[in-house]
Amino acid sequence: MGRLFGTDGVRGIANSELTPELAFKLGKASGHVLGKNKHKERPVFLIGKDTRLSGDMLEDAMSAGLMATGVNVIKVGVLPTPAIAHLVREYKADAGIIISASHNSFEYNGIKFFGSEGFKLDDDFEDQVETILLRDIDVNSHITGERIGKCLDADDEAEMKYARFLESAIDESVEGMKIIIDCANGATSHVAQTVFTDLGVELVLINSNPDGLNINERCGSTHPEQLQKEVVEQGAAMGFAFDGDGDRVIAVDQKGNLIDGDKIMCICARMMIKRGELANNVVTATKMSNAGFFRHMKKMGCDVEVTQVGDRYVLERMLETGSKLGGEQSGHVIFLNHATTGDGILTSLQLMQAIKESGKTASQLSDEIELFPQVLKNARVKEENKGDFLKDEEICGRIEEIREELGESGKVFVRPSGTESLVRVMIEGENLEVITAYAQELTRLITKRFS
Repeated sequence: MGRLFGTDGVRGIANSELTPELAFKLGKASGHVLGKNKHKERPVFLIGKDTRLSGDMLEDAMSAGLMATGVNVIKVGVLPTPAIAHLVREYKADAGIIISASHNSFEYNGIKFFGSEGFKLDDDFEDQVETILLRDIDVNSHITGERIGKCLDADDEAEMKYARFLESAIDESVEGMKIIIDCANGATSHVAQTVFTDLGVELVLINSNPDGLNINERCGSTHPEQLQKEVVEQGAAMGFAFDGDGDRVIAVDQKGNLIDGDKIMCICARMMIKRGELANNVVTATKMSNAGFFRHMKKMGCDVEVTQVGDRYVLERMLETGSKLGGEQSGHVIFLNHATTGDGILTSLQLMQAIKESGKTASQLSDEIELFPQVLKNARVKEENKGDFLKDEEICGRIEEIREELGESGKVFVRPSGTESLVRVMIEGENLEVITAYAQELTRLITKRFS
């Protein structure tokens, strides 16, 4: 069975791969799977979206599919992904849905699901939904009359409830700090301003005027160059770049240097240890994390649990081990004491708090963490060929040769993207020039074979 769900929901080019017809069917199937155990009460689903042009189309199609199976729908409008994870509990809904393609460009969109406790739904849910869709099972039962679902009005407090939750997660005053925020013309464009302004920050916003087409366009967490320049030119204490749906962040220190997810976790772990908030001094990370990250965590007395790439796998391990801090180098960071998923704004606030408590500048704390050079390249391939490099003898042989040549001081990690038609090549080592050449070589080889 081919999978509709990738590592982070269903995703594709809107109205081509992710059509309103598919969204309607997903609505029916998910309403059936999650609503079949509700014997007395009518299920309620919460739906939010980011700023993409196709969001309205897919939201309406999903809503129609849900209501066709007797589910009531609450539309909360444009909000970050982690807001839906939080608000599904506030509204006591049975599930939450976010319509977003995260860091992808505007022509893409996606659909992600959260359960009633605010956690992303598991493989069993996805398998049940896929079985219904791929076998073309009609779960509608053609209900009529009063059994049909309806669209409920969300109160005007949805965004404010999320903002108040974020503001309550920080107890160190950050009043007067000059901060620049890059909202990627995405879902944080309004709520981030509310939160940081309420906290008394001297705030400068960039890329916070979404028009449906400009989300992630040369801005945000995947393109922080403008933010780096603005922080230095405006003399800010630091800056934060969110992605389109606001579940991750890349920070910038006052000198314009990047602070990635690995460094954010190191800095915040130090604060949490001091506060007694880091259970068993365990942090959870992925195979992509830098060797310098592991070395710094060991120096602080922290054990690191390692998972495969993907914030859902990080969260699964955290729930298994009781870890309260975990994340990815890309800026997905989960503070399980506060939230059930990665949250860019929450992470920013925790990092600001850690910096204020330390009495040091952002660059001073960041510079204490020595990371090995890493190079990340993307090989663009056909979607159906993403995993084929794993069976190619020449490519696999060359990967092993590079690993041997780098020795213990290096790392080679090649994986298919869970959200795009790409194979990601990451190489780490002591010599930037050498690892760059290796990464370019593997990228060219994979592209040539499978594009």
